[in-house]
Amino acid sequence: MSKKDLVQVSGEVEKILGGGRYSIKLDNGHTITAQLSGRMRRYHIRVIRGDRVTCGVSPYDPTHGFITYREPPGGRPQAPPKT
Repeated sequence: MSKKDLVQVSGEVEKILGGGRYSIKLDNGHTITAQLSGRMRRYHIRVIRGDRVTCGVSPYDPTHGFITYREPPGGRPQAPPKT
């Protein structure tokens, strides 16, 4: 399954589970188990309880996903991309 097939949803980290997994409470009320995507692991992006994240969820297994983005703390916008 490619990245294009994943459904992007937003939520908040509820619990940190063992083995690099996280319990995520989605904005629609559902709870999923998610793990960090490859690039987030590669660049050592830390995710803690209470962080807002974006997850990619498979339409075939909506209880599991990959954390693809951690929003900046405080909801501050990041610097605009260089052109």
